Formats: sequence, C-alpha cells, structure tokens
Amino acid sequence: MKLLFIILTVLSSFLAKLEKSTFKTDYTATVEEEASSPMNYPGTITMQGRQFLLSMSGTTAAYDGKTMYMFSEETDELTLTTPTDEELVESNPLLFAKEMSESCTVTERASKDGQQTIITLTPKDQSSGINRFVLHVRNADLAPMKVEVKENKAVSRIVFNNPAFIPTPPSFVIEPEETTFVNDLRF
Repeated sequence: MKLLFIILTVLSSFLAKLEKSTFKTDYTATVEEEASSPMNYPGTITMQGRQFLLSMSGTTAAYDGKTMYMFSEETDELTLTTPTDEELVESNPLLFAKEMSESCTVTERASKDGQQTIITLTPKDQSSGINRFVLHVRNADLAPMKVEVKENKAVSRIVFNNPAFIPTPPSFVIEPEETTFVNDLRF
C-alpha cells in the first residue's frame, strides 16, 4: 500500500480558494524607486482563478481566460489582445504567486500578531528581474492583505483595503459602447 503525503500550506490553500472563489477589494499600489518619491495608485480588483477585472486611474482591464480587454476612458478606446503568461503576471501580481510557486523557494511565517501568514517567494532564476515576492494572507479567510514585489532597486507594494470573497462573480468581459473605438490585436 502506497502512502501519499500532501503538505497543505497556506499558499496552496490560498491559491485553491482563489481558483474557486471570487475575490474583490479596493487597493492602493505604491511604487518606490531609488531616486524618486513614492507614487500611489488607487484601484479596484475582482478576480477568480486567472480571470480578473481591474480598474485604476481611468483605465479598466479585464481578462476572461482568453482575451485581455483594456479600456481607456480618456480616449474611449478598447484594445483586445491575447496576452502571454508573462503579460498576465505583469497585469495582476496575484497571478505571480500562482504561476511562479513551482519555480521559487517558498517560505511561510506568522505575522507578529498571528492574524496573517507572510509568504515569501524567491525565484530560483533571477533573470526575470524579480528578486522577491511577499504575500500577506489573512488567516481567518485566506484573503490577501498585502503584496510586495522587489524588482532590482524598485519596490512595489499593494495594500488591499477591506478584501472579501463575494458570492457572485462579475463579467470578466468589457463590452464596448456604440461610439467606442475597438482596436482588436488578437492573433
């Protein structure tokens, strides 16, 4: 008789929940570079699995599992593309944990107050430019609370405000208005 051992980590539990459940939150993204002042960008994200709907600074991005939709309010333009996995990870940092967990050294530790687990992913191959990815997950419901990405001399932080898992997912498709210019770059 073979015994199968499965180690259930907070990261694997978080990724499994994100695959099945719909997560929604407002956030503030902060980018810090060595020679400049930090820049803050507020936004909203809803995601389930690899699908997401992201709004930030007059731009809305959506991915339905096949097509990436990028809508600019300023130009009233909708661009449709078929993104690569790399482009998806750049658009949605929570996908980094999912895509890269196999090729990273992963460590988990409790936060000082014990309410969160801090998960650090360090790529074994540093050629991507990402030196470290840190994810804070609330233990009570496995909601992400904060992401920090160290890339060379820059640090990006995303703090999630009131994250929650919601019962009904939205459409992960952006439908253009009649007057919207559609730029279809799918291949």
